[in-house]
Amino acid sequence: MNPLALLPGLGVAALLGAAATIVAGLHGGPQMLYALFFGVALNHLGRGGRTAAGVEFGTRTVLRLGVGLLGARITAAQIVALGWQTAAVVVLAVLSTLALALWLGRRLGLPRTHSVLAGGAVAICGASAALAIAAVLPRDKDGDRFTLVVVVAVTLLSTIAMVVYPLLVRALDLPPALAGLFLGGTIHDVAQVVGAGYTISPATGDAATVVKLFRVTLLTLVVAGTAYAFRHQRAAAAAAAASAPASAPASAAAAAVPMTAGGQPEKTALLPWFLWLFVALVALNSSGGLGPAAQEALGQLSRACLVVAIAALGMKTSFRQLARMGWLPVVLIMAETLWLALFVLLAVLALR
Repeated sequence: MNPLALLPGLGVAALLGAAATIVAGLHGGPQMLYALFFGVALNHLGRGGRTAAGVEFGTRTVLRLGVGLLGARITAAQIVALGWQTAAVVVLAVLSTLALALWLGRRLGLPRTHSVLAGGAVAICGASAALAIAAVLPRDKDGDRFTLVVVVAVTLLSTIAMVVYPLLVRALDLPPALAGLFLGGTIHDVAQVVGAGYTISPATGDAATVVKLFRVTLLTLVVAGTAYAFRHQRAAAAAAAASAPASAPASAAAAAVPMTAGGQPEKTALLPWFLWLFVALVALNSSGGLGPAAQEALGQLSRACLVVAIAALGMKTSFRQLARMGWLPVVLIMAETLWLALFVLLAVLALR
């Protein structure tokens, strides 16, 4: 496909992302949630016409680039500095939250792909994790809508936690290290972790940020595990799409698999390229190959890519479509959030 054909849709998504950034800077609030709402307001642009190709590119390639660039924020030294007890608490919290998501999702009658997506978003890093995991799951007709439901829910809950959790930390009079473990180990989004931690003290903010970044590193393992677990479904969908008649692009087989810009089914890979980019940047940053300016620039670029991707996802759906998903996904996400907070809090009190 001609790259120029991507410009209309991608340009609109970028414009909405810039508008969300400006509004968040002027009035506060979650930048990604603004981008999502702006995108949904223009959802007709993502369903066809000149903008459709660019919108799809934003939800796929731009999204994956943003996730890969998150590695520029992390070093091995930060992880080692946590100590084994803190690392163990975080790992067990992530694993138990994922297990709860699978168990409760099955009880609620949700597809396993949806349970994994919701569990990973809550367990690791909110909207960013949801987008990364969605990129390696088999596509289905409700996949994009469910992803947006998860993004909205975890962003709202993360914003609430940013206000409420510091009050709990103060009430319990936790020292900075343990306060940072609780905040960094429970709040979904990195920005809200930073906001909550530094409202208490600089030491708490530093500890919370490092714990949160360690949770982000676990994204590589969760995405790789998800890609492996669903590899057969993705391969089957790709084979079905490849064998589908050219005159039936809207068939279920074609809709179930990601497509390239040229209209061909994507080749499935156990480890997607953006995961390798993430690991490579962590290694480069750990070796001192990235200076502070480069880290800041890549971090800002990552955030920009994710905001544009969220706006593009919004342009592919509507509030009516989101409402059709029902209340079960919200119940699942709220239950996971409460479990994660309780698990980490009990661990913090045990370590005190």
